[in-house]
Amino acid sequence: MCHQSPVPAGRFAPSPTGLLHFGSLIAAMGSYLQARSSGARWLLRIEDTDPPREMPGAAAAILRTLQTYGFRHDGDVLYQSRRARHYDAALQQLARAGLLYACDCSRKQIREAAARTAYPAAYPGTCRERGLPLDGPYALRLRLPRDAAVSLQDGIQGLYRQNVREACGDFVLKRRDGLYAYQLAVVVDDGLCGISDVVRGADLLDNTPRQILLQQALGLPTPRYWHLPLIVNGDGEKLSKQTYAAPLDDNPLPQLQQAWCSLGQRKAATAGAQTVAAFWDLALQHWQMQRIPPGPLPQPDSADLNHPPPQV
Repeated sequence: MCHQSPVPAGRFAPSPTGLLHFGSLIAAMGSYLQARSSGARWLLRIEDTDPPREMPGAAAAILRTLQTYGFRHDGDVLYQSRRARHYDAALQQLARAGLLYACDCSRKQIREAAARTAYPAAYPGTCRERGLPLDGPYALRLRLPRDAAVSLQDGIQGLYRQNVREACGDFVLKRRDGLYAYQLAVVVDDGLCGISDVVRGADLLDNTPRQILLQQALGLPTPRYWHLPLIVNGDGEKLSKQTYAAPLDDNPLPQLQQAWCSLGQRKAATAGAQTVAAFWDLALQHWQMQRIPPGPLPQPDSADLNHPPPQV
């Protein structure tokens, strides 16, 4: 269960489509240290809204890995798969405000129609005025405002601007197969759980303007955002499950030390730690968010991950 609280909160929200890897550790560490160092709660959310893409046993494995690496969350773990009533309530609110419409366009139809417009990457609004029933077997889209230009000051990446109408157009909140879209679930859960600070990977920066518009449509507050540098492999690809990133092993201290350094922190601050608990004690004393580079950053090689960085 998720409860509102006057105390600020950050969160880590992995998807159980695979095991945690070094890039995941960067996101977890950044969000954890920012929350703990500022006296905020740190909440843990499993974003399991897409069962066909889930890896069996991944959610439990993620929790075990976080515990092994010394992360301690506040409150119960939140599972998005158990929160349909909250997402449905948000959709009903948008429907009452005239901000939701049904869409039966196929991907091919969208691609062909968008290619004839000035913004070929955006949904062209084909179904906006068709009046398809919201309870039919259709996708549900957010009706964007006329002015869909959003500017935000990210704590790491700096000023970011996007016209959401040009970038993606009216975006999906519930899929045709009945599954809730990421944008809806993350906005509703951040709002209802009182998330004040979102620290996550820079690959999600371009999603943020959409989420801000949806927050405004639902009357939810907009958190502060910090988008951490991406870790990339030798081919310049984001370290991820799709690029076969190696899962975190059961020897946490060297990887914690390397993640600390990848986040631009002083090696000497934690190099003397001999245990995971000692690492976190030192990290909390010396954490400086302003030292984080915008990235992207190269993936440490296996030698770096098997041995803590030298003290300098």
